[in-house]
Amino acid sequence: MIKPEFIPKRKLPRYGFHSYNEKLNGRLAMIGFIALLLTEFFLKHGLFSNY
Repeated sequence: MIKPEFIPKRKLPRYGFHSYNEKLNGRLAMIGFIALLLTEFFLKHGLFSNY
């Protein structure tokens, strides 16, 4: 049989539960949490304290 000279490598999809997406989601969650803490610090009360 003839063997191919180049065997292409399969790329992982950019959707679903992959390490790239899990890291991105974690980083965005950390940014959101820090933004929430800074907002509460500068307002001197929580966001839902009026309710």
